[in-house]
Amino acid sequence: MKYCSNCGKELKEGADVCLNCGKAIKKIPSTTANNTKNAKSKVTAGILAIFFGAYGVHNFYLGYTGKAVAQLILTIIGFITFILIIGIFLVLASSIWAFVEAILLFTGSIKVDGYGNNLGD
Repeated sequence: MKYCSNCGKELKEGADVCLNCGKAIKKIPSTTANNTKNAKSKVTAGILAIFFGAYGVHNFYLGYTGKAVAQLILTIIGFITFILIIGIFLVLASSIWAFVEAILLFTGSIKVDGYGNNLGD
């Protein structure tokens, strides 16, 4: 079973585009797709999200590089502007974002990594 790397919804067999979000599906050789032996752990990702989530570490781990860079930049700008009070809200927003993703990982709502492979336990 394959899932969309963007929205996490189940994909129809042989689909080139996700019918839910419209994102083009990356073609992965069948030898690496859904390989449970090398699957990323959702527990590890969740723990990374709790402790280092504001820096996007869990998203780097899962292969969601775009989200990871966004969280990292948001946190860095937050620390730079901390003295102007607005930085507190930026860091807080990034932390809440990471905490919500940790909950989604632990509850199984996020089922795939950034490459479309199923997450292991």
